[in-house]
Amino acid sequence: MTGFIVVIPARMASSRLPGKPLADIAGKPMVVRVAEQAAKSRAGRVIVAADHSDILAACAAHGVEAVPTREDHASGTDRLAEAAAKLGLADDAVVVNVQGDEPLIEPALIDRLADLLDTAGDAPMATLAHEIHDAADHFNPNVVKVALDKHGRALYFSRAPIPYARDAYAADRSVLPAGLPAYRHIGMYGYRAGFLRAYARLEAAPLEQYEALEQLRVLWHGYAIMVAVASEAPAAGVDTPEDLERVRRLLGA
Repeated sequence: MTGFIVVIPARMASSRLPGKPLADIAGKPMVVRVAEQAAKSRAGRVIVAADHSDILAACAAHGVEAVPTREDHASGTDRLAEAAAKLGLADDAVVVNVQGDEPLIEPALIDRLADLLDTAGDAPMATLAHEIHDAADHFNPNVVKVALDKHGRALYFSRAPIPYARDAYAADRSVLPAGLPAYRHIGMYGYRAGFLRAYARLEAAPLEQYEALEQLRVLWHGYAIMVAVASEAPAAGVDTPEDLERVRRLLGA
């Protein structure tokens, strides 16, 4: 589909990389680099949802649309909900959340997520995943896993190894069993704008709090999340100073 809206949540505070949205990459702030990549998709509009005046100023200096949001949001989805309300988006508008630390994001992935939500029926939310091929990744709590039903809807997201191959792992945990439907969640989301407003009013879920995964609030309240399986993992984002230096080298900074 075309004409959907990309919203990029940008938060100044970061425990591992303070001021991350404004980190310089080849002469431009990272959040601007992300917006420029997102603009290569079929999106009709790309907007940064910022929690700090310096981010807003940087976006304005580079011609990137931005909207101010509160500093105290618990998650990126909550920040998007505020942005959608301020922008007055129609309930059926498709909004794609692109993380503000993904300057190498593939525009085709953004388009695929928008297309998925456009055909998702009554599911108000969509996301992406890719196959896991390494048992170490399957057992790594920093790798978020998702289990799917036969229609491609999420059954559950977890930091634990799901599905757990009971018999195979009893014998050997170092090898992923052949054919195991193990998928790593890619942290991009698409939403209907009306659902974003509803999400902001939903009670936090115990599952969400224990796993530290905001998408579990959606499943806990009975909403469906559609999942498309990408052929490969996207380029890694920027979480640490080392990540930032890697991206700078790739982009010629």
